[in-house]
Amino acid sequence: MHTYSLAAYMNCIYSGDWKGVGELMLCSADKLANAGADFLICPDNTIHQALAHVEPRSPLPWMHIAAVVAAKAVERGFKRLGLAGTRWLVDSDVYPDKLNARGLELVRPNAAERDAIDRIIMDELVGGVFKPEAVASFRRLFGRMKDEGCDAVVLGCTEIPLIMNDSNSPLPTLDSTRLLARAALQRAVRGAPEAA
Repeated sequence: MHTYSLAAYMNCIYSGDWKGVGELMLCSADKLANAGADFLICPDNTIHQALAHVEPRSPLPWMHIAAVVAAKAVERGFKRLGLAGTRWLVDSDVYPDKLNARGLELVRPNAAERDAIDRIIMDELVGGVFKPEAVASFRRLFGRMKDEGCDAVVLGCTEIPLIMNDSNSPLPTLDSTRLLARAALQRAVRGAPEAA
């Protein structure tokens, strides 16, 4: 395991420097390859946007978090997924590309919902602040997605499961970080890829 500080990543993200994000990821990849890793994972959904810059130069293969989520959604019979995450993730093609490849539909938050969810994640959850109002905001979003025909929602941020899960969500949840960790463990034990 290796990572640079969130601040180092956020400096790049705030300036739209996805190649810079990729360089940080590549430095970690090199360190992990030198330490004997067989493959790589990144539990941060948002920085998966940089994988296009990373994979051609990476010393090891990466498991893609959205591919793992898509595989689990298909396994569970879901067809139309809502997505919750940072504004950078929700605005990106990280999930649409992998979900579409598996025949899955995606519903994103609208502009006001994106702003509210991003503020909760970055201003509250990242700092360990958990408010009932935040839970209510997520519940409203997930309820609207359910009304739009979603049969599950992707928790596309490592912090969202701190306050949302199947017990308080109007939709079944797909905890992307937990699913990636399980898939990585299975791959490590079996020695074979789980999802591309």
